[in-house]
Amino acid sequence: MSYALYIGKNHSRTGHAWLAGYGDEPSSHWLEIVPAADHPDGTMIEVGVGPGANMPGRRITVPQAPRTLRHMRVSYSYYLGVPAPITNGGVNEAGLAVRDVWSTSRAELRDMTPKDQTGFNYSDLARTVLERATSAREAVELCAHLIAEYGEATYGGNSHLFADAEEAWVMIQFAGGQGLWVAERLGPDSIRASRPGYVLEVPVHDPDHPDFLWSPNFVSFARDMGWYDSGPFDANAIYGDGKGRWDGIRWIEAEMQARATRPEKIGLDDMIWAVRTEKLTGDTAGYGQVVPLERAADPALAMMWHAACGALAAPFSPVFLGQDTVPAEYGPHRYLTTGESHRFQDMRKAVSGGLDTVSLVSQINETSVGAFQDCKRLMYLMQVLGDDTLAPVHGAFVGREARLAKLTEAQLRVAGSAIRAGHRAEAIAVLSAFSNSELGSALSLVRDLATGLSVQAAAAAPIAGTPGNPVGFPQIW
Repeated sequence: MSYALYIGKNHSRTGHAWLAGYGDEPSSHWLEIVPAADHPDGTMIEVGVGPGANMPGRRITVPQAPRTLRHMRVSYSYYLGVPAPITNGGVNEAGLAVRDVWSTSRAELRDMTPKDQTGFNYSDLARTVLERATSAREAVELCAHLIAEYGEATYGGNSHLFADAEEAWVMIQFAGGQGLWVAERLGPDSIRASRPGYVLEVPVHDPDHPDFLWSPNFVSFARDMGWYDSGPFDANAIYGDGKGRWDGIRWIEAEMQARATRPEKIGLDDMIWAVRTEKLTGDTAGYGQVVPLERAADPALAMMWHAACGALAAPFSPVFLGQDTVPAEYGPHRYLTTGESHRFQDMRKAVSGGLDTVSLVSQINETSVGAFQDCKRLMYLMQVLGDDTLAPVHGAFVGREARLAKLTEAQLRVAGSAIRAGHRAEAIAVLSAFSNSELGSALSLVRDLATGLSVQAAAAAPIAGTPGNPVGFPQIW
């Protein structure tokens, strides 16, 4: 289902906007940095969903862009039968950040979706925006073009939140195979959460409104279906679930509005809290992301804060776009990776068993313990032991992140100076070493905390967390 949170720059302690959130999927998750690439004429990519998806369709090939941008993202292996690898977004070298969030369409639209639907699925759109777009508005326009040209393969309705240093856009893509979409601009005074993504009243009588865009058939189709006649056009009521802002959205938007009224406004600590709080984050959250939306002096300095699983049980560490590698622990592993349960790390099976019998995961990665799995272990210990674990675990995370935020600022200042002095490669090498060291340090902290809690869990009542009866912290959603 996923979660996104945008904070406009006028609410920010550091003078820039923020985009944060997580993905909500059951499978494994891994961090990757994808280099820029040039593609020869005729290069094609495969998009869409296949017959095995929950809402089935037919995969198609479409032209790749001549050049794709460097970006970093979190990928995962399963959601409703959408072909892997899948992504909810990340940030690219132009400073454009992307978050993908479920947004269900009304039942009639879901029901009329063709069984052989073709076009870009939600992950295809997120990935293509990261590869090609340089601004939030351009991201909306790119998605609109792709949907009009090739169609959209839906799983029942979806949204994206695209954000750059100046503005953000929430874009809702509706099910039904009609190419319906709407987008709303968010500015420096905005505070917006998506879970699900929503757009309410749309000024359809003002087609040149600077804060809204929509598909050419957005109003006419609603009229044709008898869902709209005249007056205010509430996109959520007409095309969505009709519930407006869900309780979790109301709660977190109010919390962030209150924090924005303080003299210190909203900083990194507040953004991390909003992604970590046990009221919103549990086992379904596959990772955590916080992106500071500021124009980097050099694309290599663009960054995001990354947590290896739901931030309830994972500390954040800085990752820089310029670095070439991340630790193997943060890469793909077989743990919870869809399809890996029947594959082997054994080439004899490639001969005797066919193409789908050899693991798709690098064997060298399997020599390390995955960060995702380590953090999951800590999460389950916390859930089994209950509320008393929250203060010590989160206290350890918050203390580390406060120290690390100051150190990261210093690293970026020094790296910026080195790049201006002509030492770009050296600056990137230092940032890479710093990030990889801190990603490793984060895992050491997780493992130490888990070791301590496992002693307590050994003496816990066996009724807690038994098969078919998992326990957790109460969540609003």
